[in-house]
Amino acid sequence: MPTPPAEVAEAAPGVETLVEDPRWEGADLPGRAARAAAATLAHLGLDPASWEIAVLGCDDARIAELNATFRAKPRPTNVLSWPSEDRAPARPGAAPAAPDPADPELGDLALAFDTCAREAAAAGKPLGDHATHLIVHGILHLLGHDHETEADAARMERLEVEILGKLGLSDPYS
Repeated sequence: MPTPPAEVAEAAPGVETLVEDPRWEGADLPGRAARAAAATLAHLGLDPASWEIAVLGCDDARIAELNATFRAKPRPTNVLSWPSEDRAPARPGAAPAAPDPADPELGDLALAFDTCAREAAAAGKPLGDHATHLIVHGILHLLGHDHETEADAARMERLEVEILGKLGLSDPYS
């Protein structure tokens, strides 16, 4: 993912966080990204120290540019993901292909502060909890999960709820 120079924080082995929008600093985006990545990877039986993920904390304007460039949707969204390779399963509801240990890079995520803060406020949730959910969601996308079919959505949501539960967060779908 192309990004301009900015301060980069190495929150944990394998998770690199670039904070473009300083409002993310109050939400401890690097720490949340590291914890969410560790919980997600461990839940799926992957050693968190063996994989690399980059996380960008930006604003709505930046994510709208990225969304326009990569998805032809010139509007802000909460999270975008760029998997390093296509790991999607051959049939709906099946498990995605496991990542190749010879290529530890899983991909990149971007989160928009404005949209995330708006959604958290509308749901009556702390911004940090909502951001953690979106990071878990994005990492599952990096690993080949999606919500394009009912079977895939059910599988992905079940994993999100299980992982968030291990992080002490409530079911975001209830």
